[in-house]
Amino acid sequence: MELVCPAGTPASLRAAVDAGADVVYCGFRDATNARNFPGLNFSRDELAEGIAYARTRGVHVYLACNTFPKADHEHIWHQAVDDAVSLGVEAIILADIGLLGYARDKHPDARLHLSVQASASNVDAIRFYHREFGVRRVVLPRVLSLMEIRELNCAIPVETEVFAFGGMCVMAEGRCLLSSYATGESPNMNGVCSPAAQVHYLERGDTTVSKLGNFTINVYGASEKVGYPTLCKGRFKAMDKAGYLFEDPTSLDVTAILPELAAVGVTALKIEGRQRGKAYIAQVVSSFRTALDRIAAGQKVQTGTLSHMTEGMSGTTGAYQRGWQ
Repeated sequence: MELVCPAGTPASLRAAVDAGADVVYCGFRDATNARNFPGLNFSRDELAEGIAYARTRGVHVYLACNTFPKADHEHIWHQAVDDAVSLGVEAIILADIGLLGYARDKHPDARLHLSVQASASNVDAIRFYHREFGVRRVVLPRVLSLMEIRELNCAIPVETEVFAFGGMCVMAEGRCLLSSYATGESPNMNGVCSPAAQVHYLERGDTTVSKLGNFTINVYGASEKVGYPTLCKGRFKAMDKAGYLFEDPTSLDVTAILPELAAVGVTALKIEGRQRGKAYIAQVVSSFRTALDRIAAGQKVQTGTLSHMTEGMSGTTGAYQRGWQ
């Protein structure tokens, strides 16, 4: 299986390549990608240099242009597609139907992948994107079981890519609006979930309060590790009981089920985390590279090696191994 790894900066791109990535995916420094945070992403020149670095080492680069264009500003997204093609990326990851149509018509030879932001999780939807836009691969939402992925792969004419490590998402992929209710900006339209300008921390006695806009997201005791405030990972009080209502602090880690993912026909494994630093990228990519190489050699994979890198020191296989279908 192809190992697709994140890079939010040129340094992270080099770290991913050196650690054993087959592919590095990244985005331009604007609202065309869903990780539009200050200090992240690539200028055109930086991406050109990154592609050169990766290519000399046999690694491909994909560009994420996976947000939805704003009315009357489509030219920004069109330019991103044009520049990606001219720079020579191996694939463009898209979500918006209008943008897919533009890429199909303007660059018929470009390899197009369907972003998880499109939230395509059934045969009819995936066949539609393949038939109408020539999509070659679909990044599947993190809501499907191994059985469902196997059934999809038996019925669709495209490759499938699944998430393998990193943050979870409890909302329908690409349709989350919680952040926009609190801050006016959301991942699918603005490329940001919980923008940094809206994040505040307050000291209150021996506790730390994390706030997003005017909303209190969590209150941490003196011995607790303070996390970044996002609504889906907030700790709220309901029915006189405080707890994580939407999502517990945990990270996806499929190391233990890599053979099963290969058996159901998965083409590529996607590591989440373009907002992460190069040290994190290097360690996670190296661990998965080792695991995949051991599987290829018929050896047993060691699990738990990334437990210290997971959120809340807790890992999960998510919906892949759910007991109900």
